[in-house]
Amino acid sequence: MDAGVSPALADFDLASLQEQFAAWGLKRVHAARVLRTYYARDGAETDWAEHGLPSAVVARLAAGVSGGVSTLAARQVAADGTTKLLLRLRDGRTVESVMMPDHRGERVAGCLSTQVGCAMGCDFCATTKTGFERNLSAGEMVEQFLALRREARAIGRKLHTIVFMGMGEPLLNLEALLAAIHRIASNGLGNIGWRQITVSTVGIVPGMDALDATGLNINLAVSLHAPDDTTRAQLLPMGRRYGVVEIMAAMDRFQARRGRPTIIQYCLLRGVNDSVEHARALAGVVGSRRIHVNLLTYNPTGISLRGVDYQPSSDEAAEAFFRELRAHKVVTHFRRSRGPEIDAACGQLRRRTTVAGV
Repeated sequence: MDAGVSPALADFDLASLQEQFAAWGLKRVHAARVLRTYYARDGAETDWAEHGLPSAVVARLAAGVSGGVSTLAARQVAADGTTKLLLRLRDGRTVESVMMPDHRGERVAGCLSTQVGCAMGCDFCATTKTGFERNLSAGEMVEQFLALRREARAIGRKLHTIVFMGMGEPLLNLEALLAAIHRIASNGLGNIGWRQITVSTVGIVPGMDALDATGLNINLAVSLHAPDDTTRAQLLPMGRRYGVVEIMAAMDRFQARRGRPTIIQYCLLRGVNDSVEHARALAGVVGSRRIHVNLLTYNPTGISLRGVDYQPSSDEAAEAFFRELRAHKVVTHFRRSRGPEIDAACGQLRRRTTVAGV
């Protein structure tokens, strides 16, 4: 935290807020009530005097705790209800979060960012075009979660699941990621539950093993996007460092500890990775593993850094890819394209507003 900047409640877990209260000469016991109220109200502005707290606690919260670590810079809503938020952080940088309605009418899913920008250089991704600026703090991730939960409640729904796969590579910001997960999942704080949280990575094998070693009962997804190292390295530079075989072995280790299927994310790109031969090769990679393959429809982001104009697969090619995987008994689902009429792809809204000087 920058010197001279007042902390926000999102910056604390229970232990650290208890320590802060003790440093302020307050009783530690009041910290739990403050955090419970903060999360129950989704981080909304609170008149602490109405919650039965001692006047000394109310005065200290008013004087020593800031309103938050982010403010809303832009908001877009698609016809299907997908909502993208652009949040401005205390240093002026911006980050994206997305709320996606579930087919169950009472639920939504949320997508959170872990970094400002991204250093992974995935050629078809809009985020990579703005480069990497910095890691997000745990508090900045928590406030994204709370902002999305406010959006969900405003339309009478519940934020049911969270995936860390927005801007940035989560496993390159592991310490802050884990702190945010604890606050979002824990009873008395975010209350969403461990099994409702997924961490998505491009395949940082040491990070996958470090996440596995925590023993947290969360889910793992890997953005594979190609069944072979050559094609993958063209799309994801990290593919030159960690091969498909090595990544699959790390997924096996993660699954062995938890006993639940891991997830492969596979974005279908026309003429690049969407042939029946690619599907057959992917089925060979999966083999007999208990893995779910999510097929993603690409949301075009313009000319890539390598000068490629990536386009989504045709409906016919996507269907043939799907059928081939199913023919090999691979559990496969299409993930619907979200918000094509808004800047729904990762990094699009931030890049547009940055270019426009918003």
